[in-house]
Amino acid sequence: MSLADNGTATGTANGNDDGTDSGTRPPCAPTRGRPRSEAVERAITEGVMKLLEEGVPLAELSIERIARTAGVGKATIYRRWPGKEELFVDVVREAEPQDPELPGTSLRDDLVAMMEQLRQRGLMTRSSALLHNVYAQMKSTPKVWTAYHATVVEPRRRKQVDLLRRAQENGELRTDLDPELMNDMLVGPMLLRTVMRFDADLPEGLSELLVDTVLVALRPVRPAN
Repeated sequence: MSLADNGTATGTANGNDDGTDSGTRPPCAPTRGRPRSEAVERAITEGVMKLLEEGVPLAELSIERIARTAGVGKATIYRRWPGKEELFVDVVREAEPQDPELPGTSLRDDLVAMMEQLRQRGLMTRSSALLHNVYAQMKSTPKVWTAYHATVVEPRRRKQVDLLRRAQENGELRTDLDPELMNDMLVGPMLLRTVMRFDADLPEGLSELLVDTVLVALRPVRPAN
């Protein structure tokens, strides 16, 4: 089996989930219904992180090199990820703070939980030179950035917008504003501080402050008695 420059399969490859040869060509997508070994997947993702820590650029992270570092066959990787872009996105997602479990106690509490994940992600990026470098490489690699946006960023955004839309239907938020715009009004200040202003503080309580301030403008105007 040979690898194209983008890390996709162009021939045949061998390898079982334990790294031994099977003599069969790996499929381009994970096989449904096949038992997945968490230990093997962990070895693969840790292999990617090891290469990144060693300073290997994303452009040079071929599936062959990752397989060799992880001690598995290339087919083992292809059974789980269609290509290195999808694998790389999963590695980054594991390194980020987990998406929050929403308390469900109130709209405010749910919004604060979402904002706090963004704040923690910003703090982690600032404290980790590796993550900072990884994000920079992702943005300069359109295929990887597109995959990250589609599988990580967009689902988070849909979750936030759906929460706001339900709050509108329940009468908790004004209905004359588009939920997408309301989400931008809430998330925008935190993204500005975490993505564009690395000199800006991200103190404890910032999530609550932003949510409480913006909710004043988003709550329905009650008629005076």
